[in-house]
Amino acid sequence: MTELPRIARLSSVCPHDCPSACSLEVEVIDGKTIGRVRGNKRQSYTDGVICAKVARYAERIHHPDRLLYPLRRVGPKGSGAFERISWDEALDEIAGRFLAIEAEHGAEAVWPYYYAGTMGLVMRDGINRLRHAKRYSGQYSTICTTTAWTGFIAGTGKLAGPDPREMAKSDCVVIWGTNAVHTQVNVMHHAVKARKERGAKIVAIDIYRNATLDQADLALVLKPGTDGALACAVMHVLFRDGHADRDYLARFADVPDELEAHLATRTPEWAAAITGLSIAEIEEFAALVGTRKKSFFRLGYGFARQRNGAVNIHAASCIPTVTGAWQYEGGGAFHSNSGIYKWRKGLIEGLDKIDRSVRQLDQSQIGRVLTGDAEALREGGQVRALFIQNTNPVTVAPEQELVKRGFARDDLFTVVHEQFMTETALMADIVLPATQFMEHDDLYQGGGHQHIMWGGKLVDPPGECRSNHEVICALSQRLGAEHRGFTMTPREIVDWTLQETGRGTLEELVANDFLDVQPDFETAHYLNGFGWRDGKFRFKLDWTKVPNSNAGLVGPHEALPALPDHWGVIEAADEEHPFRLATSPARNFLNSSFTETPTARKKEGAPTLMLHPEDAAGLGIAAGDHVTVGNRRGTVELDAVLFDGLVRGVVIAESIWPNGAHRGGRGINTITGADSPAPYGGAAFHDNKVWIRKAV
Repeated sequence: MTELPRIARLSSVCPHDCPSACSLEVEVIDGKTIGRVRGNKRQSYTDGVICAKVARYAERIHHPDRLLYPLRRVGPKGSGAFERISWDEALDEIAGRFLAIEAEHGAEAVWPYYYAGTMGLVMRDGINRLRHAKRYSGQYSTICTTTAWTGFIAGTGKLAGPDPREMAKSDCVVIWGTNAVHTQVNVMHHAVKARKERGAKIVAIDIYRNATLDQADLALVLKPGTDGALACAVMHVLFRDGHADRDYLARFADVPDELEAHLATRTPEWAAAITGLSIAEIEEFAALVGTRKKSFFRLGYGFARQRNGAVNIHAASCIPTVTGAWQYEGGGAFHSNSGIYKWRKGLIEGLDKIDRSVRQLDQSQIGRVLTGDAEALREGGQVRALFIQNTNPVTVAPEQELVKRGFARDDLFTVVHEQFMTETALMADIVLPATQFMEHDDLYQGGGHQHIMWGGKLVDPPGECRSNHEVICALSQRLGAEHRGFTMTPREIVDWTLQETGRGTLEELVANDFLDVQPDFETAHYLNGFGWRDGKFRFKLDWTKVPNSNAGLVGPHEALPALPDHWGVIEAADEEHPFRLATSPARNFLNSSFTETPTARKKEGAPTLMLHPEDAAGLGIAAGDHVTVGNRRGTVELDAVLFDGLVRGVVIAESIWPNGAHRGGRGINTITGADSPAPYGGAAFHDNKVWIRKAV
């Protein structure tokens, strides 16, 4: 009689770059194989719901193309010619090269480079402990949150908001700047619950009719970068029609009378001309949030992808302040709860070793850095060595032609610690095989909710894969880097971090899987005052004093409007470039993760460009035609998809496909820019003017 496999259902956490940070229940078969992955019903935000990408995770963790052994390049960069070597050989060569570069060019010639391939605090951020101990070049992380966080904090004074589970208790859920069906399925779960149980209305605002707008009661499709104009017109109507809560404004806002006077000319007619919305749509939206005081504004990262993103998200967050929605359960504005955790990360990141004189290089400008741009290098010397974990810049960074040229330098020594042979790993001199999240221990937080979560090791890694922490500690010994974090296990570091932060012990967290740290209602709704010293929400801003960065002011910060407005610094279409392109998230990919899994690739099909049928007709383009999209940064080839859920003149490329999936080998980030949005930088991935032609 055949013995049935033993199936254990164990807890874990999704590690990917998503605000949902879902608590998981994972089937482990016979102690070594991953089966089904489900959402953990016990965690009240995840509530048993996860995205299809993660539900299929067995396909990724047991993928036959995983990297299993250290490799050394033996052919030209990018050729894929590698030989297997031992871990000792790999680590000795890396340390030897780093030490030689440091001796000749200084420690700042080495640049550890990372981002959010895992959101685990130890495995993601531990690279900074090595950076600080060695005084290697710093990294200013701009590729995702900087612009949106700055704009939200500008009004509230801190990065926090109402309990996101309150969406289910709202009378109107406004999902603005995020395609939640693709990127935050839990937002839709709670919003739909409010509609079913309370008759709530769902408003979705985005730059094309996507899967989230398809589920909305009111779907608003506006031109990219015009959110501020919509917000101002809505507030104009709120004041005009008596929906502004003047008592609340007198207690909790800085200059309500000045705001009202400023908005007198920001009419629906004015905004309709800018946004592409109709006057009726703007009036309907304003009436809805004006009469339903329990309106919950769920503001997403789409705001961060425009050059005027900080101004736009601030303007959107002003609406619930005008209505007084913050006072009510199910009301207010939420972007991220990252400000509630207050981690003491000294041990994880080696913060006691920071040298403030070491230069900070902009992550988004890696192409400029590697090709010797003096401003990007902060007037310092060339970067001669890269150590990369948790990111794939040869696919995901803007200005790809510069990025690829930089990685191709013969005098650049590159080490990539990865799970698959990504396009960045193909450019490396040494490739190291990395664990996946079920193969190591780590600590997580929810940006889109309020839980601290434990994700413990469930299975052994395949081959010779090692975790980020193991690699950093092994390198530290060879490099002479000293810090007590290098001598500790991830569990010991997590236990110290929890206790130092006042969040109990690791033993307690493991016993419960997660910890709900949502602030009390009065704090979360700012009923004791907003985060500014006077307790007032800021309508009127000195952008140079918004507490989100110490990296210095960038971009046209002198021209930032003091009051909410439409700020026209976007890359506007012109005669040569008559279209505006956004590179919105694909449903089955997460940045460049999951592009290697067969089901995800099959569901996505091929790299495509959505065009309005009338725009396509004017260009002589039919559905399925190959098209070339270009600007001064380069060109990309995609397949045309005709779609009437766009504003004329706007095109969408749902991404990020590998460069190699495109004809010609140039991916979509060939034509995205790396110039820094005001006031503190960022990456304006959805803000591009382009021309389009039928490919020959």
